Amino acid sequence: MRALPVGDRALLVEVSTDEEAQALHADLLRRRAEGSLSVREIVPAARTVLLDGLEDPPRLAAQLSGTRLPSVPPPVAEVVEIAVRYDGPDLADVAELWGVSPEEVARVHASADFRVAFCGFAPGFGYLTGLPARYGVPRRATPRTTVPAGSVGLAGPYTGVYPRSSPGGWQLIGTTDAVLWDHARVPAALLSPGTPVRFVPVDS
Repeated sequence: MRALPVGDRALLVEVSTDEEAQALHADLLRRRAEGSLSVREIVPAARTVLLDGLEDPPRLAAQLSGTRLPSVPPPVAEVVEIAVRYDGPDLADVAELWGVSPEEVARVHASADFRVAFCGFAPGFGYLTGLPARYGVPRRATPRTTVPAGSVGLAGPYTGVYPRSSPGGWQLIGTTDAVLWDHARVPAALLSPGTPVRFVPVDS
């Protein structure tokens, strides 16, 4: 684990894996909640966690350098269920990559317990982990200029749901009517880091 200064009041903490980033994020949230850490923002990413609004970044950096990361704690939030139709245009391609039938892709994906590792790309877009490593897939060689809102896609080890229409290069395996981002809702994002997620198959 390495802590790098970002300006006068922030640290970027680098770790080796996304699981370590999730564990560190959860531990920092716990420390802030119990009052042993004063920080304004804690923002996880794939292999980093940004801490902004620190009173003494060098002191915390020294503390973190000797810290042993705990395991990722079990989720405390309620599971968010997302109904999905496994009808995506890349479903057959993913099935071929996995060496299974399209129906098996749907079964495997829907049986996994997902967790939001971090958010980004667009408001409401969560990067979900939970599929075994053998089911990782590459991004499309040629990204689409437009991916419809509600598209469920795979890229590398992640699953994601497009909250709005946008360009994208993920392998699309399904669609959902779930609203990922609604500025009139509190909170606006359906998903946040650490949220457990389960995909529930529905008929087209």
